Amino acid sequence: MTAQPSLSRRAAAELVGTAGLLVVVIGSGLKAAELSRDTGVALIANSFASAIGLGLIITIFGPLSGAHLNPVVTLTSWWSRRTGGAGLGGREALVYAAAQSAGAIAGALVAEVMFGRTPGTFATQVRDGGHLLIGEVVATAGLVLLIQGLGRTGRPKLIPPAVAAYIAAAIWFTSSGSFANPAGTIGRSFSDSFTGIAPESLPGFVGAQLVGGILGLALAALLYGTGSGTGSGTGSRSRFGGRFGRSVKPASVDGASPAKAAYETVG
Repeated sequence: MTAQPSLSRRAAAELVGTAGLLVVVIGSGLKAAELSRDTGVALIANSFASAIGLGLIITIFGPLSGAHLNPVVTLTSWWSRRTGGAGLGGREALVYAAAQSAGAIAGALVAEVMFGRTPGTFATQVRDGGHLLIGEVVATAGLVLLIQGLGRTGRPKLIPPAVAAYIAAAIWFTSSGSFANPAGTIGRSFSDSFTGIAPESLPGFVGAQLVGGILGLALAALLYGTGSGTGSGTGSRSRFGGRFGRSVKPASVDGASPAKAAYETVG
């Protein structure tokens, strides 16, 4: 059985991983806007870079913390544990969410400094309207359903590339641009740029993301049964058999980090 990383190490992985994600998202948006005045071209570049960066970050930090990088994913992990599956305890979930939020803000500031901009300037791009909130509900529900579905059907090694591909697609097929991450949304409010969101738009977006997380969990239970899920976020902490909803004893579980075997064939 692999030794469980300490909570401090896992929190550090979540902080650094989320910071890296925001550097990629905001930095690629700044670069794209700098090189092209065509919004469509800029969005193609931003979505492409964000997907690649996300997949790599999940692959690197997954074996340490599960690479949640997202409070909604962490909350689904906590809920999985409450319902009898593998997942995080309440204290761990709070530490994860705090680390993710701090990392997102830090990543946004690093991106701003890297492009010669004044750090700490709040975004002015207001994103409001019910259609955008519906887009966030759809984007977040789909993300949670994807992670839960792959975990519950015994395919956790597909999660890093699948999540990256989903986000790249959701940036285009949702009206909101698929923020789908409360910590990332907060971080992006610290960048008055192509990818930013004004602070006054945060409550609606974060609320919609939480609703989407609940909807994703409900859909996973409906489609795959109410048996134990992976509960660990973008990485799996246990193996599951081919029958939906039926859990199988994992060969190796290392606490709050995913099963290492799930990542050995990735990357």
